[in-house]
Amino acid sequence: MDEPIPVTRAVDHGTAKLMPDVDRKRAWLLTVDGAPQSYVDLDAPTHLEFEYARRLGHVLDTVAEPGRALDVLHLGGGALTLPRYLAATRPGSRQDVVEADGALLDLVLEQLPVPDDAGIALHGADARGWLESAAAGSADVLIADVFGGSRVPAHLTSVAYAREAERVLRDDGVYLANLADAAPFAFLRSQLATFAAVFEELALIAEPGVLRGRRFGNAVLVASHRPVDTATLTRRTAADAFPARVEYGDTLRIFIGDAEPVRDENAVPSPEPPDGAFSIG
Repeated sequence: MDEPIPVTRAVDHGTAKLMPDVDRKRAWLLTVDGAPQSYVDLDAPTHLEFEYARRLGHVLDTVAEPGRALDVLHLGGGALTLPRYLAATRPGSRQDVVEADGALLDLVLEQLPVPDDAGIALHGADARGWLESAAAGSADVLIADVFGGSRVPAHLTSVAYAREAERVLRDDGVYLANLADAAPFAFLRSQLATFAAVFEELALIAEPGVLRGRRFGNAVLVASHRPVDTATLTRRTAADAFPARVEYGDTLRIFIGDAEPVRDENAVPSPEPPDGAFSIG
């Protein structure tokens, strides 16, 4: 049987590369311009390789009773890691995936196809534009994992954007976002302040080393109008190979400090990662 070989292709927003994992038979790493974007194991869709993806998975496992089908909107597609995970863990879920890079979507579907019965609908569109046209109260979960290169686009950081997310979510819905920052956390604190202006409950999941300002890294934001199951999330994230902390309540309010909510007119992208923060050889 032929060994899988890397696939490199120019896409709408850079150069995408799919590289096989030598240790897992049908697993692939997707990079765009050298920055890791997604990891998928076609034989094991519940395997989440990236730390931030595992943290998002922990939240997805706890937002409703195990196995219950959900209506989920994904902003940002990558290699469809989390849509595949939800199709496996919550069969019957209805999922919409919005990805601005249509050529990237074509590459992923061609090389890493999704089963026809997975309940995953793909849309080549701008994330905020799609969100603004989506029906009110149509999603149980909204997952934002959108990066232009290695930065969260500015138009997905404002109070107006957060209000659109709230509008599309059901009353007990949950918003999740993959963010990235480093000390002094101007971007991350502003995002927490922004979503605190719209949602009643917030939690933040990140590695202690990132929260202590030792390095640049990912942080998962959780926002909703109902209490987040922080006890279960704390147990699960602490048991990971790279343990994380769950911050909420007074600790999170202290972290936010005097940060102000972001308006469309002064929104900026997340900071550029330092060289080597996410790149691979």
